Amino acid sequence: MNLIPYDEFSLFHENISEYELNVATQPVVARVKTQLPDGRVVSAMKWGSAEPSLVFVHGSGQNAHTWDTVALALGFPVLAIDLPGHGHSSWRDDATYSPQGMADDIAVVIREHAPHATAIVGMSLGGLTCLALANAYPDIVAHLVLIDITPGVTSKKAKAVLDFINGPQSFTSFDELFARTKEHNPTRSEASLRRGIMHNAKQRDDGTWQWRYDRRGQTETSGSAPGHEAPRSPMWEMISRWQKPLLMVRGGISPVVDDDDVAELVSRCPHAEVIVVDGAGHSVQGDRPVELADVLRRFAS
Repeated sequence: MNLIPYDEFSLFHENISEYELNVATQPVVARVKTQLPDGRVVSAMKWGSAEPSLVFVHGSGQNAHTWDTVALALGFPVLAIDLPGHGHSSWRDDATYSPQGMADDIAVVIREHAPHATAIVGMSLGGLTCLALANAYPDIVAHLVLIDITPGVTSKKAKAVLDFINGPQSFTSFDELFARTKEHNPTRSEASLRRGIMHNAKQRDDGTWQWRYDRRGQTETSGSAPGHEAPRSPMWEMISRWQKPLLMVRGGISPVVDDDDVAELVSRCPHAEVIVVDGAGHSVQGDRPVELADVLRRFAS
């Protein structure tokens, strides 16, 4: 049995090399933790030594490292949060990971580490969480950015994503885990997939591997996975009420957001801006990180 060593800050040179980024080989980045009133901990990655200009919130079954290449390409201070039940953040005893509940949690983190952020950026479940955050705590959301998500998401649209995150929790070997990950992400480089696994899974003492995220709450009907369905989702009303800037970034080949969703978004929020990133699937930050960074560069403060 071989235990594979893991240092979460030792792999940035791979991101830099793969995407030919003109940045320092070892950026300034630290793991920060915020304790919630109930004792749970929300973990995050703080990039740079100054106050973050952007806050990133990942999707279901992901973690803060999904933004690594975007953060490296941007080159200015950002905060990437591990949602509750994901990455290095605590799991909930009730395994309930609703956008509204998690919005309450990340509000505490943002107030502590990025109270003057120029924009809050959320992808998939993270996007719905940021929408709930903007509705409940508008004072800390100056500009809302949704990555390939609207309240119109359904289990049918998100089937490929749900099939992957609702799959096996444990694997007998790294190779088995890698094979499943590659099957779900056939266009990604092997180096990228290996990095993603190292950040999003952990090896147990017996040599087997398991995902870091809490799968107890990741079901099609739980309301915490990105494919939760609700007729005329009440979260659309949050879009209607939002008066501040709103940017929606859509993956050009993603099935999760369709033309009807975009039309509904613009109808309810006429000042919303919609940008399509060609060649990107649902995980825009994973498929086209440099292009996404170019879109987000406007938020440098």
